[in-house]
Amino acid sequence: MKKKPRKLNISIIGCGRVANHHIRAINKFRKYSITGICDLDISKANFYGKKYKIPTFSNYRQMLEEINCDVVVIITPSGMHYEHSYEILNNYKKNVVIEKPIALKIDHVSKLFKIAKKNNLRIFPIFQNRYNKAVRMIQSSLKKKLLGKINIISLRLRWCRPQRYYNMSEWRGTFSHDGGALTNQGIHYIDLLKFLAGKPISTFCKMDTLGVDIEVEDTAIGLVKFERKILANVEVTTCTRPKDIEASISILGSKGFAQIGGIAANELEIFTPDPKKCKVFSEKIPDAYGFGHYDFYKDLYNSLILKKKFPISNKDCLESINFLHSFYESNEKSKEIFFKKIKGSKNLGKKNEKISKLYR
Repeated sequence: MKKKPRKLNISIIGCGRVANHHIRAINKFRKYSITGICDLDISKANFYGKKYKIPTFSNYRQMLEEINCDVVVIITPSGMHYEHSYEILNNYKKNVVIEKPIALKIDHVSKLFKIAKKNNLRIFPIFQNRYNKAVRMIQSSLKKKLLGKINIISLRLRWCRPQRYYNMSEWRGTFSHDGGALTNQGIHYIDLLKFLAGKPISTFCKMDTLGVDIEVEDTAIGLVKFERKILANVEVTTCTRPKDIEASISILGSKGFAQIGGIAANELEIFTPDPKKCKVFSEKIPDAYGFGHYDFYKDLYNSLILKKKFPISNKDCLESINFLHSFYESNEKSKEIFFKKIKGSKNLGKKNEKISKLYR
């Protein structure tokens, strides 16, 4: 009789806004078991613990010493991803899932991959919008050249994040632990831009803070040149009022035009080669997170247990972080930044021990 693949035990660190999406996605598969959940604010952990019958902790070190787990999901503030992930990979020898962005500094991303390789462990970065039906369909159509030679791509992220959003926590709106509209909200969509267009050659960007009182940008306007003579314009802002409007990508090719839209690139709005596909490849989603976490955890299990290839490679992930930094470096230096010579932002991910101590 063929032996059934074993279950994967998962623990979760951080009970912020996205935690419920992870729990629901994990619980959809009987191949997983959540063996612990942790937050410094034990009331947040207890909320999910009671709701889903999960053991709760306020200290992740205690949790990892007391429970059995194969994978640790890290949903802490962005500026703590590196510190938390490094310790778990190095000291506790656990595979890690890391919410966006995997780390704020380019060299931190490289160090995480190195320590994971040294310990024969895996890092699984989350770019859940790659799983959107509309995105997958467009990627497939580009491979088949249904739109012809791609000339221009336009990205528009127009969301609302008022001052009260940034006042919720000390880390929000800081270079050290958050980043601005591009790093927190826009990273998924500039990743999609790279996912669809290919490798960037250069970036030119201007940023500003227009609608709130924070040290990072709430608006970024950029121009990107990709290989194969593809030009892209990028507009990312969180000062849309009074609510989120769109996350859309338009693609102009020599044979046709396509547009992904909706609140989170979840709708195929235009596809001139076959307009009937728009209804088939559009999704109604309850919020900006969409349904991508479900497919993510399916791929994670297939990768760890069934030894199938995970769709996002370390190189792919690092390139997306480099791409993110190219916008900041361009704005800081007021010049075009070439991808082969990128050094990274001098501000994004800078140290702030005062805030870090709040989340240790």
